[in-house]
Amino acid sequence: MGEIRSTPATSNISARRGEPLVTVSHVNKHFGSLHVLKDIDTVVNRGEVVVVIGPSGSGKSTLCRAINRLETIDSGSISIDGKVLPSEGVELARLRADVGMVFQSFNLFAHKSVLENVTLAPMRVRKLSRKAAESQAMELLERVGVDNQASKMPAQLSGGQQQRVAIARSLAMSPKLILLDEPTSALDPEMITEVLDVMVELASEGMTMIVVSHEMGFARKAAHRVLFMADGEIVEEATPDAFFDNPQSARAKDFLSKILSH
Repeated sequence: MGEIRSTPATSNISARRGEPLVTVSHVNKHFGSLHVLKDIDTVVNRGEVVVVIGPSGSGKSTLCRAINRLETIDSGSISIDGKVLPSEGVELARLRADVGMVFQSFNLFAHKSVLENVTLAPMRVRKLSRKAAESQAMELLERVGVDNQASKMPAQLSGGQQQRVAIARSLAMSPKLILLDEPTSALDPEMITEVLDVMVELASEGMTMIVVSHEMGFARKAAHRVLFMADGEIVEEATPDAFFDNPQSARAKDFLSKILSH
C-alpha cells in the first residue's frame, strides 16, 4: 500500500496551494471492533478543494465528521490553521465556528424561516447585530439563488433550495473551511445541478472545501485533488486528471470501472 500512496501523493504536493489549513496525522477510529479510519494522514491547504470518493463504508463520511469533531477519534491528531482540535469545551466551539458543515439531510431548523436559519449563528456566535446579520444573510441567499425564499419555512422549499440555504448558512459564519458530506445524495436528479453549480462557484472563489461526494463530474471540474478511500484507508490521492485517467491501484481501477460504466 505504501508504494501506491507515495507516487501520486508526493508528485502532487508541489501543486498544492497556500499554507496547510487542515492537517490530519495518524488518525485512527473504531466503531466497536470495526476499524473505520486506519492511520489516516493528509494535508489540505488553504484555497484547496479536495473531493473524497470511494465505495460505501470506506470511511469517507467518518473522516469528514472527525475533522469537525462530530466524531471523536481514538488516536492521532487533527489541526485546523495550526491549532489541534480539542475534544470538547470552549476551544472546540471556537474552532468549530471556523468550519462550516453541510450535511446530506440539510439540517435546517424546521421552525425557523430561511432568513432566521442564516442569521442565527452569526448573531449568537459572532455577535452581529440583527440588521448586519440580515443584510449579510440576504447577500448570501442571493449568491446561492434563493433570496426570494427568505421568508419561507424550510418545508416550503424543494430539496435543492434547502441545500442551497444550508450552504448560505455555513457561509454566514465566514468559515476558513467548509466540509460537505454527500451534499447532493438526498436530492432528486434535477436538483443536483443547482447545488453543484453553487459549489463550483465557491471553489472558483478560493473557498477551502473538503467534499465527500459521488459526483465524479464535480470532482473532475472543481477538485484540485481527489482522495480515494477504501476499507478505512486513503489508497490514492492525485489530481483529478491523474486519478480518473490513470488510477494506480487495483482497488481504484475496480471502483472507477463500476461507476463510470453506468
